[in-house]
Amino acid sequence: MKLAIKLFILIGVFALLTGAVYGFLSDFTDLAGFPALLAVGLMALMLAVYLWLVDRNTGGVLPEDKLDGEIVESAGEYGHFSPWSWWPLLLGIGCTLAVLALAIDWWILMLGLPVVVIGLVGLIFEYSRGDHAH
Repeated sequence: MKLAIKLFILIGVFALLTGAVYGFLSDFTDLAGFPALLAVGLMALMLAVYLWLVDRNTGGVLPEDKLDGEIVESAGEYGHFSPWSWWPLLLGIGCTLAVLALAIDWWILMLGLPVVVIGLVGLIFEYSRGDHAH
């Protein structure tokens, strides 16, 4: 985790410095690149602070931080996934339509929202009935 903290600090400082230089060279008139670089820098520093706080509170050393760490040391329970489920695909199509509405026009959002709602409800209640009910 310490390596990730250092990388996020490096990325954050680089993006902030690059954003400042870019803003200075464009006379702060470009309202797309300059704020975007500042936002990336701030988000990277925010992640570095979060990881630092987690590292400080847990006090544990992750396998990737040890020089003699093995891949098998980080193995464990990663959660439950449904490889047969089609609901994530429907949810992804709905989210794609919703984001496409930002680029094209707002009426596409009316097509995407019902698909998102159906996909989300299907994903949530997937194990409530049928072959895989619990």
